[in-house]
Amino acid sequence: MLPDKRTYSLAPAHPRRPHVLRFLPYIKPFWKQFALSFAMSPLGVLASVTIPVLLGQIVDGPIRDRDLRGVLWFSFLILLVGSAEAIISLIRRWIMSRATSHIETDIRLDLFDQLQRLPMGFHKSWESGQLLSRVMSDLGLLRRFMSFGMVMLFMSALHIVVVLAIMIVTLWQVGLAVLVLVIPVVIAVVYLLSKFGPLSRRLQDETGDAASSAEESLHGVRVIRSFGRTAYAFDNYDVDARRLRDTAVKRMDLASILWTLLEVFPTVLLLVVLLGVGLGVNAGQLSLGDAVTFVTLLLSLSWPVGGLGFLLSFAREAATAADRVVEVFDAPVTIQSGEQRIADPRGELVLRDVTYQFDDAATPTLSGLNLHIQPGETVALVGGTGSGKSTLVSLIPRLVDVTGGQILLDGVDLRDLDLSQLRSLIGTAFEDPILFSMSARENLTLGRPEATEEEIAEAVRVARAEFVYDLPWGLDTRLGEQGLSLSGGQRQRLALARAILVKPRVLVLDDTLSALDIHTEAEVEEALKSTLVGVTGIVVAHRASTVLLADRVAVLVEGEIAHTGTHADLLATVPEYRELLSADYNIDADLGGEQR
Repeated sequence: MLPDKRTYSLAPAHPRRPHVLRFLPYIKPFWKQFALSFAMSPLGVLASVTIPVLLGQIVDGPIRDRDLRGVLWFSFLILLVGSAEAIISLIRRWIMSRATSHIETDIRLDLFDQLQRLPMGFHKSWESGQLLSRVMSDLGLLRRFMSFGMVMLFMSALHIVVVLAIMIVTLWQVGLAVLVLVIPVVIAVVYLLSKFGPLSRRLQDETGDAASSAEESLHGVRVIRSFGRTAYAFDNYDVDARRLRDTAVKRMDLASILWTLLEVFPTVLLLVVLLGVGLGVNAGQLSLGDAVTFVTLLLSLSWPVGGLGFLLSFAREAATAADRVVEVFDAPVTIQSGEQRIADPRGELVLRDVTYQFDDAATPTLSGLNLHIQPGETVALVGGTGSGKSTLVSLIPRLVDVTGGQILLDGVDLRDLDLSQLRSLIGTAFEDPILFSMSARENLTLGRPEATEEEIAEAVRVARAEFVYDLPWGLDTRLGEQGLSLSGGQRQRLALARAILVKPRVLVLDDTLSALDIHTEAEVEEALKSTLVGVTGIVVAHRASTVLLADRVAVLVEGEIAHTGTHADLLATVPEYRELLSADYNIDADLGGEQR
């Protein structure tokens, strides 16, 4: 059973602390598995070192004495030691693979939770491919390093130290010569690793770029094909793919030099040891069995020394992956939940000197907005492109926070309200409806999973989304990614039904009817009139017919509320308002509008 992921939290960044150490809180619940694995490592090293010692004793004992029974006993003992080493390795890998798989899942869940809490500005500035590469490939790299890389690095270092210690104790001249040879190799390895780190980081970043490019092209395949730009899309992806390839080749070239250096090093050591052992045997300082032990010990270093190149480069990649994951964890979460709750929500909204300015903008998008919306009142927001309508409606469910002033719901500042309650009181449907790769029913009940069949049917009726019953499996039909199996109008109606089903106190419609034909729009608007009774409504309107849903109209001009009033009053007194709705003038008249 996984420990509760809520018990984990990354410590704040420390300028001199390696980021990989920031994941220690995730390892803590599994410290027994890690402790056992590291405790078993010396046993594995001991078994590896024991076999060369036993070989030396065979040579100096049963083989020298021509004792066949003794040879068989020693052979059986070597077999037992080798089997014990294999069993230790099996148990260690089994323990670590289970623990690190849980750790990877815990980190991935917290990383996903962090991505859900980060502000919209963060998601606008980051490409989705970069985030996906951190959630999937970088965490997979960290898991593999924790699973076997860490332990193998410890075992390899321990093995080398033990063998060198035995050599120094047995024949110090040979041991000293080996130590002298190690020094320049260590210097070379440190230098190569300093070059390897930046290349690893660039490779992982470019992997994210290539993923983003592929994802964007696949999502926009309909547009690309319709404009005959398939070759252009391929060329763009080709640039990213070739850049990724070139960096991968550079990193592999560097890794090959590192691995080759460490693979050749044991051969050089073998020559030195053979020379030293030969002189030792000739001088009577070593027996023939000691010579066999020496040489076999050195041969046992082939993997620990040769594998160091792979393990050290692997460790550097894992450190880079940790850096990339920590970047997301360290991104500031600006939308924090308050603690207050409204016992009896009425839906009164008050905007007091509301200002909003994007981080990268020189001037505010919204400035000094004041508006009082009574419970059950519907207000239409009308304005030209770029006037700030969509930004304003994003402030209501706190998708973004005001940078000045305040918004009150039933007298409580939105920033002081419990975020989950606030969003349960607000139903939203946006101009660009987002549907998920799940069934139509799951998309509908996203904001209210406990909704009954009758409530679902009523929301579908109001939104005129009865088409869902004609899908191959009705409401249980799985929609394609982003709902692209549906038309634009169908997606909007389904998104509208989803917002209505929440039974909100405040209903926000951001030009939700723009993709509907005029007849369907009229039907939806007629049904919405009854739905908006008793519900505070904010409707972004571009059509005169939609304005008729509202009790009052607020006209936004360059981020400020320039006029408020009824549709008829504004039509009669504000030329700018008439100009905004002029395209629908005759349509509205046909609908029985009041502008004449």
